[in-house]
Amino acid sequence: MRKVAVISDSTCDLSREILDRYNISTFPLHIHLGEEQYSDGVDITPDEIYAWSDKTKETPKTSTLSPMEAEECLEKALGEAEEVVCFCISEAMSSCANVMRLAARAIEKEDKVFVINSENLSTGIGLMVIEAAIMAKEGMAAAEIVEKIEAMRASVRASFVVDTLTYLHRGGRCSGLAAMVGGTLGLHPYISVVEGKMQPGKKYRGRMNKVIKHYVEDMTEDLLKAKKDRVFITHSGCDDEIIEEVKAQLQELNYFDEILVTRAGSVITSHCGPGTLGVLYIYDR
Repeated sequence: MRKVAVISDSTCDLSREILDRYNISTFPLHIHLGEEQYSDGVDITPDEIYAWSDKTKETPKTSTLSPMEAEECLEKALGEAEEVVCFCISEAMSSCANVMRLAARAIEKEDKVFVINSENLSTGIGLMVIEAAIMAKEGMAAAEIVEKIEAMRASVRASFVVDTLTYLHRGGRCSGLAAMVGGTLGLHPYISVVEGKMQPGKKYRGRMNKVIKHYVEDMTEDLLKAKKDRVFITHSGCDDEIIEEVKAQLQELNYFDEILVTRAGSVITSHCGPGTLGVLYIYDR
């Protein structure tokens, strides 16, 4: 039996290859298309969400897992390890972390389950999940892993630019967008995660390939002060050409050991919409 199992909700947006490489397990949150409920990464895809939204002119809703699902998830993890470190999407965006804490109490394993409020989303969570999994493999106890992750949490840099404001605005999870919606054609705001909340910043204009190029250029100085191990390019269905251009920009820095490309899952997709791309890393200076 392993000493510590590292698990995360599905919003960490890590690929199957990465999950297997680091021995990480995930559990799905839910997407609601009208009256129908689906599980992230199980029985719905981002492209199916876009098709439904285009047809109905509505945006999807999302929800956390049920108490019973949470209890089953923790019992499974505790059947494979002595302790569990569990990551959840920011508590400012979801009740997932609280549901997992209540589940740990319900199965009387509060002393064995450590729930981390990531204060982040997508591979902003994923970066911390990988670090925790590496620590677990090195033999650290859960409490020590949590201490180190919480010290690192504020250094995670998660940002992205969106092709359409519709999904974020309707979802209501990013304040300050109302004045932009319906405004200048071709407006693409820089969205960053700060203290667990999304907030808009610089406003880019023009075609997305040029917007994303400028977005990466604007963060170059900070990228060169990042933890060198890895950087993520995470997108919600961008053209391959755009993704390759961003990858080339990062490669030209000759700095990161690994450049990872992942596609956002159905929950994150439901809130950011198609054509979104972000570069995510851990600041280290």
